[in-house]
Amino acid sequence: MARGVSVVKVHVEKARDSAILAVEIYNKPAIPFRSGGFLVLMSIAWTSLFHAIFFKRKIKPFYRDQQHARRYVKLDGDYKAWELRECLKQYHGPNNPPERLNVEFMIALRNKIEHRSMPSLDPRIFGECQALLFNFEDLLLKEFGEKYTLNESLSLALQFSQLRNGEQSRAVASFRRPLAKDVEAYINTFRSSLSTEVLHDARFSYKVFLIPKLASNPGQADLAVEFVKYDSAKPEEMAKYEKVVAFIKPTVTQVVNPGKLKAGDVCKAVEPLVQQIVGSTKKFNASYHHVRACHFYKIRPKRGEGDVRKTDIQYCQYDDAHRDYVYTEAWKRFLLSELKKPGQYEKVLKGG
Repeated sequence: MARGVSVVKVHVEKARDSAILAVEIYNKPAIPFRSGGFLVLMSIAWTSLFHAIFFKRKIKPFYRDQQHARRYVKLDGDYKAWELRECLKQYHGPNNPPERLNVEFMIALRNKIEHRSMPSLDPRIFGECQALLFNFEDLLLKEFGEKYTLNESLSLALQFSQLRNGEQSRAVASFRRPLAKDVEAYINTFRSSLSTEVLHDARFSYKVFLIPKLASNPGQADLAVEFVKYDSAKPEEMAKYEKVVAFIKPTVTQVVNPGKLKAGDVCKAVEPLVQQIVGSTKKFNASYHHVRACHFYKIRPKRGEGDVRKTDIQYCQYDDAHRDYVYTEAWKRFLLSELKKPGQYEKVLKGG
């Protein structure tokens, strides 16, 4: 293998080329399953980028022999390089920023779908795919400068129409058919385990509005579409964009219990985790399992015992009008975290 600066350059160019190929595949309309190809190539891109960074820092990204610390493990005559998950561990250490969680989400998802065709998955993870690409370019720019950035090589994928007629709506509906249960469970469980801040962070999942761009002079409209990244150093400019977003958002007024969850909503998020723990067909329903969890963690009183309004408001609140309870995102996250502990599911059912 080449040494010095050349080995860094080789890995940077491999990373960059893999990312461009990933986007090219994703943007091809004739390919029925774009996310699979995109994730495989972006995994190569991210791994190569991390290796380039480590080489630049004079760190060899190879596994050491446990019996001979100065030697490296070899496979088929080549050094065994750190895979992407190990690269994340070496680069971020104990920190878990949204961009790390985004890559970890994609690694496990790639492993689940690598040998299956699932076109219905594409619209479900578009935001995470876009964030994966933007995070990649941000790190590429940070470590190696503008020379290697992708913005001059990539273009926006064109949409066929700004309107949806009946046939298009039916096509979209068929496109969004149910996923394989294990993939659906993985996506729901991973997203549910995240804090609200991370889940809505653009570094984990990038969501955009496509807004028509207007110009008072035709000569000024040199770019039809722009991606605008929030910059706290430009508050006045950002305020203008926020006004545009506010203008196109539907206005919601007088909403009761905004952001709260029904027991069934919590169960939908928890059930995939329970199925992984105790069996693929095990249910987690609102009338029994969820009630016992509420009693076990004492977030609401048992029926007929005390004031129904005396709840742990961090997790649960009483809806006086409907004579029922509503729950918070914090409760959902807490319950998912607790049930991951060995034997905790059985303790909850026994003691609730």
